[in-house]
Amino acid sequence: MIRTAHAVWDGGLKDGKGVVSTQSTALNGMQYSFRTRFEDGVGVNPEELIAAAHASCFSMALSAQLGDRGISGKVDTTAAVTMENLAITKSALTTTVTAPGADRAKIEEAAHAAKEGCPISKVLNAEITLDLTIDA
Repeated sequence: MIRTAHAVWDGGLKDGKGVVSTQSTALNGMQYSFRTRFEDGVGVNPEELIAAAHASCFSMALSAQLGDRGISGKVDTTAAVTMENLAITKSALTTTVTAPGADRAKIEEAAHAAKEGCPISKVLNAEITLDLTIDA
């Protein structure tokens, strides 16, 4: 499986601007710039796209791990990506699993396996933390 995205940048680093689109068109000509990345400009930036990828990948991986343990429920994840000195240094996952009646130990085991096994976790060269809340 291959997924694609396309980005165009026009101009210098600080005065230029870009657009990014994805194969699915979920992002279609979305604007990005120095201001959206390093200040408070309106538009997308690579770090928030990585956060979105990590949150969604982890949620799916955790759902699969829960299913392997006979647990069905809702997984709600936020990823906060930290960039320091032009390097992604951390992705902090904050997750709530809602699975009434489920075994808490199995949910914790599934969450740990998902954190390690999620394809985005595997590609990140960063510290990955998990703050897990269980509503069972």
